[in-house]
Parts: sequence; structure tokens; C-alpha cells
Amino acid sequence: MAVYISVLPPEEMPLMPLREVVMFPKAIAPLFVGRESSIKSIESAIARYDRHIFLVAQRDSAVTRPTTEDLFSIGAVSRILQLLRLPDGTIKVLVEGLYRAHWKPLRSASADGDDAFRTVRVRRYEEAEAEGGEDAASRALLLELLEEYAKFNKKLSPAVMEAVTANRRPGILADAVVPHIKADYLKKQAVLEEADPAKRLQLVLDLLQGEVLAQGIDKRIKSRVKTQMERNQREYYLNEQIKAIHKEMGKEEDSREEMDELEKALNAKELPDEARDKAQRELKKLRRMPAASAEYTVLRNYVDWVLDLPWKALKETTIDLDKARGILDAEHHGLEKAKERILEYLAVQKLAGRLKGPILCLIGPPGVGKTSLAKSVASATGRDFVRLSLGGVRDEAEIRGHRRTYVGAMPGKIIQSLKRVHFNNPLFCLDEIDKLSADFRGDPASALLEVLDPEQNVAFADHYLDLDYDLSQIFFITTANSLHGISLPLQDRMEIIRLPGYLETEKQSIGRHFLMPRQIEAHGLTQHNVRLSENALLEIIRCYTKEAGVRNLERELARICRKTAVKIAESDDSERTITVSCRNLPELLGVKKFRYGEREQDPQAGVCTGLAYTELGGELLLVETALMPGSGKVLTTGKLGEVMQESAQAALSYVRSRTDLFGLRRDFHKDIDIHIHVPEGAVPKDGPSAGITLAASLVSALLGLPVRNDLAMTGEITLRGRVLPIGGLREKLLAAHRGLISTVVLPKDNERDIKDVPEDILKGLSLIFVKHVDEVLPHALMGESEEIFPGRRDNALSLHHTLRRGECLEESPAAH
Repeated sequence: MAVYISVLPPEEMPLMPLREVVMFPKAIAPLFVGRESSIKSIESAIARYDRHIFLVAQRDSAVTRPTTEDLFSIGAVSRILQLLRLPDGTIKVLVEGLYRAHWKPLRSASADGDDAFRTVRVRRYEEAEAEGGEDAASRALLLELLEEYAKFNKKLSPAVMEAVTANRRPGILADAVVPHIKADYLKKQAVLEEADPAKRLQLVLDLLQGEVLAQGIDKRIKSRVKTQMERNQREYYLNEQIKAIHKEMGKEEDSREEMDELEKALNAKELPDEARDKAQRELKKLRRMPAASAEYTVLRNYVDWVLDLPWKALKETTIDLDKARGILDAEHHGLEKAKERILEYLAVQKLAGRLKGPILCLIGPPGVGKTSLAKSVASATGRDFVRLSLGGVRDEAEIRGHRRTYVGAMPGKIIQSLKRVHFNNPLFCLDEIDKLSADFRGDPASALLEVLDPEQNVAFADHYLDLDYDLSQIFFITTANSLHGISLPLQDRMEIIRLPGYLETEKQSIGRHFLMPRQIEAHGLTQHNVRLSENALLEIIRCYTKEAGVRNLERELARICRKTAVKIAESDDSERTITVSCRNLPELLGVKKFRYGEREQDPQAGVCTGLAYTELGGELLLVETALMPGSGKVLTTGKLGEVMQESAQAALSYVRSRTDLFGLRRDFHKDIDIHIHVPEGAVPKDGPSAGITLAASLVSALLGLPVRNDLAMTGEITLRGRVLPIGGLREKLLAAHRGLISTVVLPKDNERDIKDVPEDILKGLSLIFVKHVDEVLPHALMGESEEIFPGRRDNALSLHHTLRRGECLEESPAAH
């Protein structure tokens, strides 16, 4: 081995490319050289250039014969300290970096034209002067990170650490540290090319910080793996001990017998071919697995689920229309249209001999009997009844199940329900389908698209089973309070059947024949103990409840039964009779909760009665308009929705477009502020059907004419004053009937819907059908036609004088 002494380096020297190695100044590194061109460069450096050689990294380490473009522009002028030729022809050389330098090709050093190694001209890469006062802090942080890094890197001996930390200048310190970091050579090359010592130190800080973080993570992972391996070995040892104990106690055959029982049950179960094959494969895995293994429980649960499901088990059902009609009539009063549609559905199923068809969706206010109607259909058809409440469900896995990779995974609610009923053809009631919601875990409404589609539910895919399950034999009925929360694709898969609110007469019949007997029995009373008069029952319906259904009515009747039970228990007379009349009703139920007949007591200007439809049924809607001196502002209050606010704007625009007809100044709105309020202020309101009510209230306030207090109206308005049709006609007329309204103004296009309204509601109501707001005002406002339309007379006089002059006029709608 030869050792050489340093002299001043020349400006020309051989170049040797390095693969994935970056040489730094003041660094000493051993290199193994095998390429012929690199060996020639080393030999040339020793023979002709005083052992000085220029080392530069390749851009791509895969290139075996790099050209000028394949090398970085900055490298390190280095000195060969030691050289050792190895038996395989390669050379081990120890080199020391001197300084950074640029290089450019000079000439080929090969006499025979081979350019495998080159002689290059080098120029020292000048470094910038360090600026700023952050060098001391950066140096301290670097040394702190280096000490932490040395805990992971055993090659950083105390002697090396002492030599590195002795450097005070930031550039030299960075060059001394970076060769000891296990970083990518491209990142090290970026450090080599940085001329600013402070920036170079920051680059090294970033590299070192990343390595310390990576080494810490690697250490934690190794520790965790080691702990897990130790736990597994401990479990294996304990399992072997348990097996030995069981063998001594004569229980070594228990697991085998259990597997034999599962296999026998699998062979006896009627399954689809796919499910049978899957269960047999899982059972084979189960046989080979230790009983104490965590995976054993997962596989065992899966096999149990496959065996417990009623894949092809169908309950015998019969469809007797007379029996079905009798059950529906006995359990539900009224709801004639809904019952008629259900009987049609059952008749088609009976004739067709198959269930495939539309899914029924019962839409109606709370308490009208949607869920109980579905239960009656199950009773009429002889099917098991399964109810699944979807209110608040926001996870798709509730419908499709969880995949078995999760701990505690289970099938979806539909598959779970089928396991409980043991038959694959129940009546499945999906309750409150409009209350579904969605979040980051998925959209359950989208998962229901497959369940409720007769073309797709033949092969329903549950994530837990990972098998196709046939849901086509299930009779699905869904319930909802409104269509607003149901997506359009889901609506398209269902046939909507609307259940309206009950009339007073229907509530009386339900309360007398259904609710009161049930509460008397539930409270341990007899029919002899409590007598409820018809007037008292009607008083409860009108003044103690305000609903479309009968839930609150049943609560009030239950309250009466409790009061009666207390009195009978205190008197110790089980034969005592308590009579409930209008006179003692406040004693039992307290003060009246609602005022029956909510219309205004006296006609007032700017106050108009409208009709609204809510989930609870129909309601009277008061619209109040107040005028104040101002600058033309329009204020709407009462928690109005966006559509209702737009209706108010449309009503105002209609009035402004017909100022001549109403005898108003064209700029009347500039001198006043208009405030429109709709009580009750805390209840949200929206919809376009209050358009003509808003317009009538505005005109009444502007003209100072009162609105009839026994008249209500509903209808959407356009800018031209046209009255468009509305929905919920039955419920709105019921609200008018209950509110002691005598006259109702309706859109002309709703005249055809009157045939669906019961005679009990229409009794005592005078209906007026209109096409234009101009037809509404003479009926609503308490004034003569000339007072309402003062501009109509002026236009008529103007038209008369014009015709006498023989002038031709363009027809004006305001003149008629």
C-alpha cells in the first residue's frame, strides 16, 4: 500500500464519476473502483497529477459510460491518500476532499482515442461570506440533533463526534456533518452546490432532522413488532398448555365434534350454491385453526350467520281480499283511498302469483296510522311483520353491513331482521324513510336504492356476507311524513300513497271506538267506571289537541283514565262511575290549550287570513301589513322562507304595476316603508301558496279598506296577477272549517280537486274560484268596487271621451 504527501493541487486533473456518492471538502472516504475508465483516471492522477483527482457525482447512477451531460457541474477536488489493488482487479482507494470546484472538459487523456476517462480544468467554487446572527443558534441545534442521531448510528463514534463538533465555522461544520447522514445523494449534492454557509447549514439541519424523525419511527415500529412477536409466542405457549390440560381431562375431541356438528348443519341447510361453497371453504379454515385464535371467532361467527339466515325458507301466505278488507276496516277508521290502493295491490299479487311490483310508500302527518296500517297489511296477508326505524340513520353500513376486516363487524339491519323472523318473506316496514341523513360514512339513502328496486334486490350485496342475498320475496312498505327528505331516485322506486289528516267526525269515531276502550283496559278500568260524553270528546278534540292524527288525543284520554283511576282507588269503590262532561273537563285536563275558531274577531285593514299546509295538517295563516313613513323599504318578518319572501316581492310588484287601477301614485312606495309580518314568529314558514293573501293584505293596507274576517284564501300569484293552483287542498279546507271560516277563495285550477274533499268539510263553506287577483279583491275587501278600483271609473270616462273623438285606442287590461 502506497502513502502520498500533499502538494498544491494543479488546475488540470483527471475526472472520476461517482455513483450515488457525493464527496465533500475535508471529508475522508474509502471508494471501491471497478470501472475501467475510473481505474485509468486514478492511475493518471497518481502518475501525472500528484495524486489529485476531481470527483463528481452522476445524475443517474444506472449510466455505465456517463457523458458530460450525465454529470453534475460541481464536484470536489480530492487527494488520493491510499491505494490498494484487490485480487478481483478492482481498486480500494482512500480519498480526502479538498475544496468545491466547477469543471469543464479539456481533452481526452487517451492516446488511442478512448474517452472513457477525461482530463478537465477545474476552478474553485467561491463561497459567500456568512451573514446574520443566527449561526450560533443553528450550530447549537445541529449539534443537539447530531447527538440524538448518534444514538441510532453506531458509526458516529465519540472520536468522530469530537472531530466534527470542533468546527466553528457554519460552512465547514455543515461539510463535516453531511457525509455521516444517511440521506439521498441528490439531497447531498444540493448541499454541496450551496455557496452560502448559513443556507448550507440550514439544509443540513433539515436533512438531519428528517433522519432523526425517521430513525425514531423505525425504532418504535421495531419495538412494537418485537412486543407483538413476544405476545404471539406467549399465546402459543399458553394454548399448548390448554390443549395438554384438555387432553388430560378427556376433552381433546370437543373442537372436532363441534366442527362435525357445523358440517352436519351445513349439509342439512337449504342454501344457494354460492353460499354453500363459501361456507364450506370457511369451515375448512376453521378446522385447521386453533380455537383460541382471534381469527377463529371471526370465522365461527360468519359460519353461524350463514347457517342462521332463512335463505330459501318461505312462510306460507294466503291473500283473501275479504279478510284483508275486514282487518283494515276493523283496525283503521277512514283512510278509504289508502285502503283501496292496498287492496288493489293485494289483488294483483293474488292473480299474478308473484310479489314483484312497486314498493308502497305511505306519506302522511304524524299519528294518522301509517305504521299500524303496514302492520294490518302483514296480518291480512299472513306475513311476519318487521319494522326498521330509519330516523337518524347516517351510516351506509347500517343497511349494507360492515366488512369482516373490522373488529366487531356485523351484517346490515335488513339481514339481521331476517335472521330474527326465520323466514325470507316477511312484510318489512322501513319507518321514517324521510329522516335519513348522510355524512362521511356514506349515504344510506343511496344504499336503499338497491334494496327497494325489484329489478336489483334479487341479488342484494351485504358487505359482511359478501354473498348475493335474494330480497325479492319481501313485501316492502315505507313510511314518511313528507317527500321533502326523500331523494328523487328513491321516490322513483316507490308508489306514493298519501294518508290525509283525520276529520273531526273521524277523530270522534276513533276516540270512541278505538282509543278510549284501549286506554280503559290499559288502566285497569271497566266501561262502567268512566263515561265520556260526546260533547266532552268533541271539546277535547277542539280545545286540547291540534293535530292531523290522534296521538295527542290518545294522551288526553289516557290522562282522563289516570284521574279516574286515582278517584276510584281513593274511594275503594270499584263500581264507582266517573262521568266526564264539558263542565268538569278543566278539572281533569286543566285549562284549554288551543282556541277553537282562530279567525280574527273583527275585520281590520291590512290583516288577511290565508291557509297553509304543514306536516301536522292544515292551518290558518294570518298576514299583517303595516305602513309607515319612510323611504321605500320592505321588511318581512315571521321566520319566512326564501320562497315566501319572493311571493311577498311578487305581490308588491303586482300592486305597483296597477297603481292607476287602485288610484295610487306611481311612486307611492318611495314615501313609505312596508312591514309584512306573519305570526307566529318562531314557527318557520315557506311556500308560494300565500301569494294572493299577501297581495290582498297589501292592497287592504294601502287603500285603508278592511278585509272580511270570515274569509280565507290560498293561491300562488304571478307578476301579472294570475292565480296558480296549490296543494294540500283537503287539509286547508279542513283548517278553514275548524276555524269557523265561511268563505274560501281558491284557484280556478283547483276546482277539479273538490271531488276528493269529504262532504263533512264542505258543509258550511262557500267556495269561490278565481283566475286573477282582481277577482279576489272584491270578495275580500269590505268596500264598493269604486273604492277598490277607483282608477277603473277614470279609465272608463277617458275611454268614452276618446271614442267620441273617433280615436283608435290600444286595448288596456286595466280598463276592463
